[in-house]
Amino acid sequence: MNNVLWGSITVFLCLIGYYYSWIYYKSDKTANAVFLLVLCGFLLRLFVSFDLYIHPWDEMLHALVAKNFLKHPLLPTLYDNPILPVDYKNWLGNHIWVHKQPFPMWGIASSLYVFGIHEISVRIPSILLTSTGIAITYYIASHFFNKKVGYLSAFLYSINGLIIEMTSGRIPTDHVDVFFLFFIQLAVFFAIKYSKEFNLTYNILCGISIGIAILSKWMPALIVLPIWLLIIIKTKKLNNKQTLNNFLVLLFFVCLTFMPWQIYTGIYFPAETQYSQYLNFKHITDVLDNQGGPFYYFFDGLRIHYGELIYIPFIWFFWKTFKHRRNTRYLAVAVWFIVPYLFFSFVATKMKGFTLFTAPAIFMIYALFFHYLFRYRKRFKYKWIINTFLVLTILLAVRYSLERVKPYFNLDRNPQWTLDIKDLKQQGYGSSTVLFNTPHPMETMFHTDIIAYRITPDISTINRLSSEGYTILINNKEELLPEYRNLERVKYINLAK
Repeated sequence: MNNVLWGSITVFLCLIGYYYSWIYYKSDKTANAVFLLVLCGFLLRLFVSFDLYIHPWDEMLHALVAKNFLKHPLLPTLYDNPILPVDYKNWLGNHIWVHKQPFPMWGIASSLYVFGIHEISVRIPSILLTSTGIAITYYIASHFFNKKVGYLSAFLYSINGLIIEMTSGRIPTDHVDVFFLFFIQLAVFFAIKYSKEFNLTYNILCGISIGIAILSKWMPALIVLPIWLLIIIKTKKLNNKQTLNNFLVLLFFVCLTFMPWQIYTGIYFPAETQYSQYLNFKHITDVLDNQGGPFYYFFDGLRIHYGELIYIPFIWFFWKTFKHRRNTRYLAVAVWFIVPYLFFSFVATKMKGFTLFTAPAIFMIYALFFHYLFRYRKRFKYKWIINTFLVLTILLAVRYSLERVKPYFNLDRNPQWTLDIKDLKQQGYGSSTVLFNTPHPMETMFHTDIIAYRITPDISTINRLSSEGYTILINNKEELLPEYRNLERVKYINLAK
């Protein structure tokens, strides 16, 4: 794949699409305008997702677990047939894998079933979810504020580089955080629908969406609960008893959605489940996997992921929220942003994907401030400062998008090592084959039925496996001890790094 050629085509098509989206928006053809935002966002995500290899940390793990779910949807495994001893505490090489909640992997497994075992199949659910999220962002922002804020929020969501990279699996936490983001958005969407019609179905769907968000990335999904309360209170249509009853219905369906899996894994995989819960707690108290940072880590990251000017809209928005603290719209957006940011700031382990689910609130704050400046720009003495800020708001967002999409870089999007792995399958190696000394064991097991390990066990283990009928392959390119180089029952291959 010629990255520069296809990158140029993608950027050109998106420029046309965004231009006509703006034209439709100015002509009050909102549905067409938002559709084009979704379409352009889809093209950007599709382009970035065409890396023809499974990314390390964490996509390779999620993809392999999803592939194994195809064979047994209720048995979460990493090494499906672990022929070497496993340690249930080693989430990078164990058998039963409950390190993450299952729903994103179920979603990926569904895509693999429909589209086949392929890198792009792994990313299709995330592409569809974040593309749909553009339209949902428009709906939510329009409800809280107005269509102008909704349109700009949706545009910022459409081009945001962090969301696009997460969608493509290029950076850690990838599809798990994408699913988490989407189902929190969807829960807020159904909360708004429920507040307008008080149709019980929407409240049930809101609860189910929160439950699925928990099944994607655990308890921070409960941030929707105070947002739900603020949305309902704003209507002034329910008394306290009615609000409580409806809130209990919501909680019932939240629990009904996520609790069965917790009970099931606790019963059938108690050691793995208990250790996974322990690790969840350790993320709060200790720095794991060298993923730490100062208290202001996430607040500092705002300028990178959302533009260097982001702090000015935040200061203005929280001043306005304090000034109009009875305005539940401002409070709901403020809660959506500030509560997760403060919580994860106190958490010892820090990764940039942890706060991705606050992105819609950030876009709304940015868009609301943009709308305020644009509306009252003539009242300011130094109009050039205001106009410069308005222009930079868009340019900085576009710049960061291009930095993440990388349309004009000569990237190797189909490296030799992944071609070597796929060639093993073409050579007929299957589930009775074991590959040792490979730098890409997870990717090998995703693309083939070979059992693959990064290590090379002792010679007696190799001989035992061979006598049990396994074909033994050893990658000869990684450094090997002399005694491993001339074994009679071994086939030596050369895989690229």
